[in-house]
Order: sequence, then C-alpha cells, then structure tokens
Amino acid sequence: MSVPLVCIVGKSNSGKTTFLEKLLPELGRRGYRVAVVKHDSHGFDMDQPGKDTWRLRQAGAWRVAISSPQRFALIGPVEQELSLEELVARYLQDVDLVLTEGYKRSQQPKIELCRAARSEELICAPDELLAVISDLRFDLPCPQFDLDDVSGVADLLEARFLHQSATPLAGGRVILRVDGRPVPLKPYIQRMLAGAMRGLLGGLKDAQGQVVELYLEGEE
Repeated sequence: MSVPLVCIVGKSNSGKTTFLEKLLPELGRRGYRVAVVKHDSHGFDMDQPGKDTWRLRQAGAWRVAISSPQRFALIGPVEQELSLEELVARYLQDVDLVLTEGYKRSQQPKIELCRAARSEELICAPDELLAVISDLRFDLPCPQFDLDDVSGVADLLEARFLHQSATPLAGGRVILRVDGRPVPLKPYIQRMLAGAMRGLLGGLKDAQGQVVELYLEGEE
C-alpha cells in the first residue's frame, strides 16, 4: 500500500511553513508518523565547507552518507530532479503520511493556504483542491478552514487518508484490552508495541507464532 501524499501549496510568504509547524505536532499527538518534503526550485546544498562530508565529496565521492544513533542523511547529485512520487517510493515508505511544502504542479491532492494580506487569489484550479486554509472565503465545493484551524485540517487528513491508509504493521495487528475494555491504538503505537514484543520474544525458545497473548495483573 502506497503512503498517502498531500501537498501544502500557496504563494511565497503565505504561511505554509508556519501552518506545518502547528499541524505536525497535532498529527504527532494523534499517533501518526509524518514526513515532510520541502520543494526548492532554486537548488540547495546541505554541506558546509570544511565539514567532513563536504571534504569527502570534494575529494570525489559520488555520494556521502552520514549516520548516527539519531539521524541518517545521504548527500549526492542526481541526473535530474526526482519526481515527488519517486522520492516517496524510494525513501519514505515507513511513515503514515507525507506532506509537502510546495509541489504545486504535482498531480497529488493539494491544500492551498491563502492569506488576504498576501493575495486574494488562489493558484490552484478548483478540481485540484482537497481544501483551502484562508482568512477569505471562496465559492468552492471543497472544505475551507481558518488560518489557525489546525485541528480541523488534521481531522480532514485523518478521515480521508490515515484511518484507511496508515502503513500496515509488519507482522500483524496489536490489540490492547484493559480490564476487558478494548483500548484504541494509533498505528505508531501498534508498531512500537509489536516491535518491542518481537524483540523480547526473539531470544526465547518456543516463543514464535502467529498470535501472542500477554496478560499483566496488577495489585489492588
């Protein structure tokens, strides 16, 4: 199953980054892992002159990877710009949702951000729009949200993409019951619990199987 993709678009300085800074924590609190792709049509360079990765690339390395316990990065040239779909297929398959800042010419669903102080016109055609975020109102059939309605946009993304299309769990579903009551688990929490249990059981004899049941009994 492919990872759902939604482009956050708008004119420059319309507030795309600011809105994403508010939206990402909201989706994180709901248990989802979200990747963001920033489109830069002018080119960029992550290497700082004098740093080891810069020196190694200057020495002739075609690509340089840098890895730590917390982060991984791959730096190198491309013959032509990767399409958004190629980028996600190669590098972003372990998340529940990919949001972009930019890519207004892509074929993916778009949410356009429009501030009256910047412009009163949209850049997308009506049939391209999943929603509009604005302090204006337009004659459109899609949902429209105020500039600070982060919860409303998160609700829309959750309903349209995340409930149905969250990344499948490797190894199956995790069910949690407390005193017999089912406790809903977001995909991220299910993955975390499933990974922890498989890691613990991997070193035990006769602990492999399709269904694992664990009961914890607390003292009164």
